[in-house]
Amino acid sequence: MIDIHCHILPGIDDGSKHMSETLSMAQKAVEEGIDTIIATPHHKNGQYENIKSEIIEQVADVNLALADQGIALKVIPGQETRIFGEFIEEYESGKILTLADSQYVFVELPSGHVPRYTEQLLFDIQLKGLTPIIVHPERNSQFIEHPDLLYKFVKKGTLTQVTASSLCGYFGKKIKAFSQQLIESNLTHFIASDAHNVKNRTFKMAEAFDLIDSKYGPDMVYLFTENAELLVENSNVMREVPEPVKRKKFLGIF
Repeated sequence: MIDIHCHILPGIDDGSKHMSETLSMAQKAVEEGIDTIIATPHHKNGQYENIKSEIIEQVADVNLALADQGIALKVIPGQETRIFGEFIEEYESGKILTLADSQYVFVELPSGHVPRYTEQLLFDIQLKGLTPIIVHPERNSQFIEHPDLLYKFVKKGTLTQVTASSLCGYFGKKIKAFSQQLIESNLTHFIASDAHNVKNRTFKMAEAFDLIDSKYGPDMVYLFTENAELLVENSNVMREVPEPVKRKKFLGIF
């Protein structure tokens, strides 16, 4: 299993604080059946800046430590970049990193709103030959209140990634319900951990896929696990036809 979103690199954001914690996270990941992680430290979120070259160096150090400890996990470079106006310019200058050296790039939105220029930037990213992936849309309050906005983005080519812990209810019932709505409406394409540690923000990937299997069946599990593999291979991921979230049904589940 591949986890495409994880804060496993030590000491560079609000994830792992040091190499020993990184190794603990790696061991926990392996126990859950994860064999590959894309390390996605925060970038340009107002607190952290982690540019491409520094992330690649950190990933190399972590892989050496994993090999030294005999932990059967591979870490690949990635980045979680907060949306900002000069996104394209930073990509062109070599500071923004795609996931696993692929066409796919993470875009993080503020939790409380969707900036007005989001649609234009998502379009501009695609003009560069990249595919934007909005991370944890289920935790964005504007998407929760106005899911048609996310539907519009997905219909125009943007992908999304839901957090395993959200789906399992660790961020509350409302976010869990919305996560399920996104799956049911074909508005998400990846499930990932967004793990930050082994305590309160851990992987929950096995639990999430057990839930998906019981609620939606093995075909949905296959779609999400296969899409992670296709991303790492830089192949086109599977996309079902997106549907608007049924507003009446959506409101009725809270």
